[in-house]
Amino acid sequence: MDFLQLAENRYSVRNFADKEIEQEKIDAILRAGQVAPTACNFQPQKILVIKSKEALEKFRRCTVCHFNAPLAILTCYDKSLCWSREYDGKTSGDIDAAIITTHMMLEAANLGIGSTWVMHFIPEAIREEFKLPDNFEPVSILVMGYPAEGASPNPSHFNIKPLSDTVFYNEY
Repeated sequence: MDFLQLAENRYSVRNFADKEIEQEKIDAILRAGQVAPTACNFQPQKILVIKSKEALEKFRRCTVCHFNAPLAILTCYDKSLCWSREYDGKTSGDIDAAIITTHMMLEAANLGIGSTWVMHFIPEAIREEFKLPDNFEPVSILVMGYPAEGASPNPSHFNIKPLSDTVFYNEY
């Protein structure tokens, strides 16, 4: 499948089959995150794989958006490792984490694994449940698994604005 076709076909899966994801596929998804670009290649990401029954129970206390997925991947960044823009001090952590999460999400889709990007979680609960160090900032969670029989995109998935609504050119 070419990239654009992959991107167009991927959707947020919220109904998962009761089937574990093979470790080699988890490794491939993590590798996609590892090779993602980060500002100045500082690689501030810290990735937590949540897959044991106990870890998933902890995770489910942190968000209602777990969809009973058999796997969750939490992407954090280490605040001490981020690049900082000199003009205003903006750090790259959130952006780096978003790029990494996107790479992993698309590799999962490439492998036939469904996912949903979750940002609706309680950061303090995540920090407490998983004993994150203070310098780790949780950004996003990918809940993932094989789509259940009959899983389908939310109808709003197909509401794509025309390019003319989102793109503009500065022509002099």
